[in-house]
Amino acid sequence: MNSRERLEMTLNHQEPDYVPSDLGATVLTSISQFSYGKLRKALGLPKVDVRLSDLVQQIVVVDDDVRDIFKVDVRDVAPRSSATFRIEIKDDMPAYKYFYDEWGIGWKMPKDGGLYYDMFHHPLRGDITKADINQYPWPDPTDPARFVGLRERARHAAEVEQQGVILGGLSAGIMEMAAWMRGFEDYFSDFGDNVEILEYFLDKIVDMKMAYWEKALAEVGDYVSAVVEADDMAGQNDMLVSPRMYRKIVKPRHKKLFDFIKSRSRAKVFFHSCGSVRKVIPDFIDAGVDALNPVQVSAAGMDSAELKREFGNDITFWGGAVDTQNVLGKGTVQDVKDDVRRRIEDLAPGGGFVFAAVHNIQGNVPPENIIAMWDTLREYGVYRK
Repeated sequence: MNSRERLEMTLNHQEPDYVPSDLGATVLTSISQFSYGKLRKALGLPKVDVRLSDLVQQIVVVDDDVRDIFKVDVRDVAPRSSATFRIEIKDDMPAYKYFYDEWGIGWKMPKDGGLYYDMFHHPLRGDITKADINQYPWPDPTDPARFVGLRERARHAAEVEQQGVILGGLSAGIMEMAAWMRGFEDYFSDFGDNVEILEYFLDKIVDMKMAYWEKALAEVGDYVSAVVEADDMAGQNDMLVSPRMYRKIVKPRHKKLFDFIKSRSRAKVFFHSCGSVRKVIPDFIDAGVDALNPVQVSAAGMDSAELKREFGNDITFWGGAVDTQNVLGKGTVQDVKDDVRRRIEDLAPGGGFVFAAVHNIQGNVPPENIIAMWDTLREYGVYRK
């Protein structure tokens, strides 16, 4: 059985030969550059020039020699940046280096000891009108430069390498982009006293995403097993936006977007949403989500066995392979092995489980713990030999 078949059986809630795995197939399932070099050394691999897949998170493109050792099953096919925009990193800010992305959002990272970039500028904060939204210099979602070489990369991954292929999107989610451009204070206030502007803003982003997906899926939809969308809407202990507000304002727009994607491809919808999202998992399923990531098993209400029991027939868990907060970076090798075995036992039966860490592997994770993750998968993630 090849990796493409393995992933697609899993996404269809069937048991393949063993649990498929993902390391680096999305910007939500990769590894920090600050731990990647140490991992390569521990694996006995040579030093390489690190390639970043996401500048903000400082995560890497995982090289094929690491993928081969871990027998990773999923390959990303990511769009390129707009031809009309180039990131320029500046260092004239005291203590920080910074840049503005193509959406006009400002990001900064400490020059000394910085691990990733944080937002510092939100271009549409404050009192705005629909005219302000319409007149804003939005990126072009269908810029041909985004799609250069996309079909050949997807074809090669699917047909030659026989990998499962996941296609990256235009941007972060519709809620996230609204929050990042408005600023969090204005964004959350909009749910209470500026709903008309919030909905207009969300509709603008949905329209941009649909334009992107129409073009991208026309290029590579026949090779793609899953597509990436995301929206963080919960914290460690509860939702950041009430389930009622989500259902009233956001869910109809998620459904519109996911229905649009599915009308143009057989690909499943991979949806990233951190934290304690259990209250709205039925809504995700109803809106068209096929695979939930990162499955933050240490958050309130996110017990892996309970999630599988309650939702396992209807959604794939893409992540949740280890308690990242309390075990992966802080525990012993044996702690990691014990936790990974538990997650496999909880999530793997019946298919519907893609093995991946809860979000990107951070810079503090010892390489021996990362290796222990995949050793445990190889030992216990077997359906049949």
